[in-house]
Amino acid sequence: MKHILVPTDFSKNATDALFYATRLFKNQECTFYILNTFEVKTPVFTSRINTNKGKELYKKLSAESESHLKETLHSIVRVTEDYKHTFKTISISKPLISTIEKTIAAHKIDLLVMGTKGASGIKEIFMGSNTVKTIEAINSCPILAVPENVDCYPIYHIAFATDFSYKYKKDSLKTLHYFCDLENAILKIIYVSDHNELTEEQYKNRSELEQYFKSTKHGSICINKNKSLEKEITNITSYLEFDMLAMIKYRHGFIKKLTHEAVIKKIGHRTKIPFLIIPDKLINVIYYEPVVA
Repeated sequence: MKHILVPTDFSKNATDALFYATRLFKNQECTFYILNTFEVKTPVFTSRINTNKGKELYKKLSAESESHLKETLHSIVRVTEDYKHTFKTISISKPLISTIEKTIAAHKIDLLVMGTKGASGIKEIFMGSNTVKTIEAINSCPILAVPENVDCYPIYHIAFATDFSYKYKKDSLKTLHYFCDLENAILKIIYVSDHNELTEEQYKNRSELEQYFKSTKHGSICINKNKSLEKEITNITSYLEFDMLAMIKYRHGFIKKLTHEAVIKKIGHRTKIPFLIIPDKLINVIYYEPVVA
């Protein structure tokens, strides 16, 4: 059974992410944990009166959180009656990121799904939000950032952007392979190149990647490293109508460079597909061992 964590602030983008995830895994047996966190801010200098006010505020915010979670639960259960899904709600007065980390560990979460505002999830990720802070902080499981109004499911075409500079960990590739296997999706490796010969290490990494995915329909596209990466990737994913963009997050690597491109803000006006970020080192992974022909 897959364990999926979906934080929510009850906004439209958070609700869209939850609904998207249930449809994406509609043929899978899953447990969804719907998490809402809220903070009770109290004055630095406390008194008996302030303490009482803090308790009253906590009760008010807690009741609102529980009430909204019940509404969300009712809505999602109603539209997933035919799915093998179980839903659990969590309401807690703690900071979001630390709560996510503890929830991942406590419930052995396989995937974190987060909604992003605006027309594009990628725009919000790189322009700063709870999502970007979470992506930067969380390395214990993959993160799927879902833009508002997304309708690209099932997943038939996945773009995987890489430059072959780092050795691929099997745990990271298992996650990508799992998403490919959901609907026998075609994997397109978007190779970022400066058009020089591959180094010996890059060549070895590319060979190992292709070997791992030899039972999956796959191909590759080369884009110019010296051009705007966001524009090149966005144009390809849009023109070829990909359903998902995936990257592996390294501490010092390709995705880090991409996030620092000044022109990255423009990507939000073009890209409207979910973005899968896979940490290089995973604690919890979606278990999937591909059948090698």
